[in-house]
Amino acid sequence: MNQKPTFEAIAPDFGKSFTYQRFDENKLNANAGWHFHPELELVYINGGSGKRQIGSHVSYFRDGDLILVGSNLPHCGFTDKLTGNKSETVVQMKIDFLGNNFFDIPEMKKIQSLLNISKSGIAFHGKTKKRIGEKMEILEYQPDFQRLLSILNILNELGSSDEFQVLNAEGFSMETEVKDNDRINVVFNHVKTNFKEDISLEEIANLVSMTIPSFCRYFKKITNKTFVQFVNEYRLVHASKLLAEQPISITEVCFESGFNNFSHFNKSFKAFTGQNPSEYRNQLKTVLQ
Repeated sequence: MNQKPTFEAIAPDFGKSFTYQRFDENKLNANAGWHFHPELELVYINGGSGKRQIGSHVSYFRDGDLILVGSNLPHCGFTDKLTGNKSETVVQMKIDFLGNNFFDIPEMKKIQSLLNISKSGIAFHGKTKKRIGEKMEILEYQPDFQRLLSILNILNELGSSDEFQVLNAEGFSMETEVKDNDRINVVFNHVKTNFKEDISLEEIANLVSMTIPSFCRYFKKITNKTFVQFVNEYRLVHASKLLAEQPISITEVCFESGFNNFSHFNKSFKAFTGQNPSEYRNQLKTVLQ
């Protein structure tokens, strides 16, 4: 099954210029697959741990997350039944939701710069994550005009923060070529579904009707990674998730994540996270206690 990323049409409620949603255990966010939309998306996940997959970046978050996804940057949903989060708050707005040139005025300089970086996806951490997360949750109780001012204030604070990580290498942007968007997402979806199996370059190149050399050049140009590196990272992030969430042996984690050689898995995991799998799991236990 090789779906393209679905285009998600986001229509704010009548009389509103942005969309605000809150999800919790009674109302789960159903949009888990690959999707993209022209709107910016700011997501706060209160507690829990899971996988973030934005563009060609995959990583594992712990103790909640605060993420800004730029316009037309494909991403997967961040929470599911296993995330263990209390709630998820999502704000979506078009770049020009306050008029074409609103963010060009001098007072909006920090927000303008933030919006540029968001094309690559941004994850915030530390005090910023906690403080802004609280402000996003309060939006629920605010009238429309107050909510709008709060969103501007939140964007301005994020633009002033240095507690962030840019998730995709510069130059990774999918807004230019819709054809590229379709093709790269066929690849991403295939990896998402089949990463536990061996995925040959021949198989993946055939899938997008390219020769192996041209596919390799194309993938590297779009993602700044080789295909093998991308699949490997995907497997390692899945392994991090299993180590944190499942009480299974490290050998089982290795094979469940698509590795067929234990020492190769150990070595790759250490290079990726700075710890071997058992150290990683033990450190998690102390954090959780």
